[in-house]
Amino acid sequence: MKKIAIFASGSGSNFENIVLYFKNHSEIEIEGLYCNNPDAFALTRAEKFGITKTVFSKQELQNSNLLCKDLIEKKIDYIVLAGFLWLIPGHFTNEFPNKIINIHPALLPKYGGKGMYGMNVHKKVIENKESESGITIHFVNENYDEGNILFQFKCKILNSDTSETLANKIHQLEVENYPKSLEKIFYNELI
Repeated sequence: MKKIAIFASGSGSNFENIVLYFKNHSEIEIEGLYCNNPDAFALTRAEKFGITKTVFSKQELQNSNLLCKDLIEKKIDYIVLAGFLWLIPGHFTNEFPNKIINIHPALLPKYGGKGMYGMNVHKKVIENKESESGITIHFVNENYDEGNILFQFKCKILNSDTSETLANKIHQLEVENYPKSLEKIFYNELI
């Protein structure tokens, strides 16, 4: 049995998508939601599915081994970031090397780094008149969006696209590809 912890900061749509995908999986269990925002809708979603919730502060993430200890005690195999906006500190990446996975709403290495999330990314992509965008699924290291890239999925950008329509295309790519890609990673079936 592979045990998964999911970190989220916001609405939790990717969190819910992952939970639904693995809901009846015989070998993968979503062990808990870890959230840095006490007002995040992701917490309501976790409650709906009966998933354990842990809310933590920036100080607890950065300066404390309590979170790491909790994950180790629960025998967590992978940490999945699903709209988690804070930088993961080095003591986490050292404790869980190549076991923390993130999804980014652009084709890295372009449009990554601090402040590049959500609509900020889509606005920049449209502003720069890119012909395509997509999602990147990657391992996490101690720098924003610089871990090894595992998968990328692309979509075309039309002249008529806005940051909002691009956001919808990207969300579709996330829904279709993140859980399936995670399953491959969990079973070391990287293409």
